[in-house]
This record gives sequence, C-alpha cells and structure tokens, in this order.
Amino acid sequence: MSLPPALALRDIRKSFGGVLALDGARLVVERGTVHGLVGQNGAGKSTLIKVLAGIHAPDSGQIVINGVEYAHLNPRRIEQLGIHMIHQDRLLPPTLTVAEAIFIGREPRWRGLPFIDRARMNREARKALTRAFDIDLPPTALIWELSSAEQQLVQITRALLNKPKLLVFDEPTTALVQREADLLFSTIERLRTEGLTILYISHYLNEISRLCDKVTVLRNGVDVATIDGKTGSAGIVALMIDREVDDLFPTRSRRLGAPMLTTQNLTRRGAYSDVSLMVRRGEILGVTGLVGSGAKALVEGLFGLATPTSGQIVLDAKRVTLGSPKSAVANRVGLVPEDRRAHGVCLDLTVRENASLANLKAFSLSGFLNRAKERSAVRDFIDRLGIRTPSTETPVRALSGGNQQKVALCKWLIRGSDLVILDEPTVGVDVGAKVDIYREIGALADAGAAIVVVSSDLLELIGLTDRILVFYRGKIVADVQSAETDQDRLLSLLTTGRNAEESRDAVA
Repeated sequence: MSLPPALALRDIRKSFGGVLALDGARLVVERGTVHGLVGQNGAGKSTLIKVLAGIHAPDSGQIVINGVEYAHLNPRRIEQLGIHMIHQDRLLPPTLTVAEAIFIGREPRWRGLPFIDRARMNREARKALTRAFDIDLPPTALIWELSSAEQQLVQITRALLNKPKLLVFDEPTTALVQREADLLFSTIERLRTEGLTILYISHYLNEISRLCDKVTVLRNGVDVATIDGKTGSAGIVALMIDREVDDLFPTRSRRLGAPMLTTQNLTRRGAYSDVSLMVRRGEILGVTGLVGSGAKALVEGLFGLATPTSGQIVLDAKRVTLGSPKSAVANRVGLVPEDRRAHGVCLDLTVRENASLANLKAFSLSGFLNRAKERSAVRDFIDRLGIRTPSTETPVRALSGGNQQKVALCKWLIRGSDLVILDEPTVGVDVGAKVDIYREIGALADAGAAIVVVSSDLLELIGLTDRILVFYRGKIVADVQSAETDQDRLLSLLTTGRNAEESRDAVA
C-alpha cells in the first residue's frame, strides 16, 4: 500500500476584498521529493503558501497533510505537524543574537534548572551553522548586524534543527551570493537523499531545473500544469504567461544621440578610482562587478548618496555637483534601487501617491494638487506597465514584489528623467514582469533617455544593454559591446580582471 502525499492542497479558493487571489488551486507534493512552485507575481503563489502556513484561512477547499485533512490551521500548529517555512521576508527578531534566533523556543537549559545554558547554546549554534553551510558566524552577533544573506542562513539553520518533515523555501536565494546559493543547493540535495520533502518557490528557473523533481505552475490563481522538473525554461515560461517567449529582450533601433552623462576620473577613496565613462541618449549601458568592486558605489555617487572625492560629472553638457538625491532629481536623474521595499517605494502610500511622488509639481497649481490630473496620468502608466492593482488607491504594500518594482519604475517614467539608473531591476521578479520591465526600459531609451543598468545577471546584461562596463577592485577593467561578448568572458573579467585568454596566458 502506497503512502499518501506529504501535502495535498485541493480546490483552494481565497479572495481579499472582492479580489480573487486563488480560484480552485491545487498542489500535490509527493514524499521525499523537491517540488517546485512557479508563477508570475500575482499568480497566487504567496497566497497559497500563506494558506499552507496557517496565516490565511481558505474560503473553501481541502488541506491534507500526510493523509489527514485539517480544517483549522495556524503557524504554531503547522510547525507541530513538521512543516517549516523559510520566508522571503526574513522573520527573525533583530535584537536577538545568532544563537538565540537559532534556538528560539527551544533554548538549552541547565539540568534541573529553568535557566538558559548560554555557553552550550552558543557552541551548538556554531556547530549547526558549520554543519549546514560551512560558515562560522559569531553566535553572539545580533541579527540586525548580519547581512541579508547571513540572516537567511540563520533562518534555514533554525528550521533544520527542528527536524522538519516538509521544508518550504520561499525565494530563498534572493539575497544570497553564488557561493552561499551553491551551499544551499547542496544542502537541499542532501536533505532529499535523507528523505526530507521540500517545496521550493523561486523566480529563477535555472534553480527550478537543477533542484526540482516536479513543478506546479500557477497562473491567475489556478494551477495550469504540474510538469517534470527538467522541462526547459521556455516551456515553463510559456505556461506561466500563456504565450511563447522567443526573446525576453526588446529589439531596438539603437539610434544613439548626444552624450547625456560623462564622468572624468571620478574617484571616491576606498570605493572606486579614475572612473571615466560616457552614456549617450538612447543608450542602455550595463554595469557589473562583484561585491565591493565599486559598481554599487558608483550608483551612490551618480545619485548624490555619497559624493565623490574628486573628478567630474557632466550631465547634458553641463558640469554638475550631485551632493544629494535632491540635487540629482533636480538634474533629471532617477534611481530605481535594489531594495525596492526599503528605498524604492513607500509601502503605506497608495499606488497613485508613489507613482507621482517625484513629480508633484506637474500636478499642482498654486500649491494645490490636481488629483484628477494625477490619477489620469497614473492610470496611463498602470496600463502601460501592466501593474496589477485593484485601483490607484491600493497601498503598495498590498502588491506583489514585481508590481512594487513596476511602481518604483513608474515614478521616474512619470517624472520624465533624462538619466535613469536601475540597480538590479529584476531581482526577485518573475519572468512575465521581467518582460514588461525590459520593454519599458527599451521604450525609455528609444524615447531618448540614457539608461544605466547595474546587474549581477549576466544574461540580462548581454540581452538588454548596448555596452557593458566591468568593475574590478574599484576600476573599470573592460568596456565591451554586449552583442560581442558572452557569460564566460564576463565571468573571467569579474573574477580576475582579465579576459579568459589573458588569464590562461598568465597561468601559463
């Protein structure tokens, strides 16, 4: 007699204020497998996972765990049943130490006493991190002192210590560098061989193909297919967006205009030095580099977040000093930052308020805001960008991550910025939203804006941009035509500062 699936969600329906998020969705996860869950932002993935986590009660449908149906669930009960969540938004108390966060709720005590054995807890926390990820984090470090990646690893380690039966990963690699992601993948593959069941949610289809035995695809709140995990990305994308995508990136005439941005020997001590570059109107310039290479620091300098110590910045043939974001915006520079939730949008403001925030003067007369004019402009861009929102008055907090990113971009489109800097514009964004964002970036360049895209996604850079600048240890080491390069060459430049051929010669 075969055992029942580890998890079966059947005909789940859930609506919020009249908006149907799940419309009879189904998900069946077999024991001892890694099961992928994919779909565009807004397809219903997050809602389905929150139903499983006991955060949302379904309006109708069945939740069956190990063959037993449960009518009422809450987060505590879910953990008692052996299901542990690794959420995209890390839920660790920031004032706890690493050891306290790992052992929260199950702290080791002195034998026969109610007091926590902190020395033992610190030792065990260090061992657990080393065993899971081969990293050595100080067990007494506070959570808020850690990077996002380190916080993620602490959360995963805590879950593993509870010996889960089903582990749910919700976009676990969004904040991880490649080495940390590879460690996570190895851990997941090891756990599968040990019999653990894993549900894996990710926008990165290469991760899905590498890890998953089966994949369920959600679209508009419905499961449209459950397919083999080795199905190619093109087939998964077609199911996600209900159309074939032969080319994710826009085709452009690439007619370039006059220089919009020029820097000469731009330097910020300890970050980058002698950066000289030029971006023309209508051009999309890619910028990439490893952490600490200077690529991210350059963004700060171009948007007035950190003033260069020497060098020149010329915008539209006029030398400028960008001493603050206010001065950058006044010079028609816009920035879509990497962390959209913290710096790109105001979560508690509405879509309308966020979209018009950088251009309120255009909708004001004698100090009074013309709301009808503002709403009309915002609605046009909602349609243009394909922002999925119930209305212009919906708080941005209620939107999916991809739609929040579109609102962050919308702000600078409405502003009509001449230079738009996009820092990791599609991180954590699904394929369908990527297509929309790429299309708008191309349209913006075609309209005469200069675009700077800072990205660690090498395929994105090659497909989207005209040229790519590679930073290595604070300097530009290469300026290559995107159509004439490939991932191998870029990776060699990123890691050694030289082309692959030069690196081989140096070794010889």
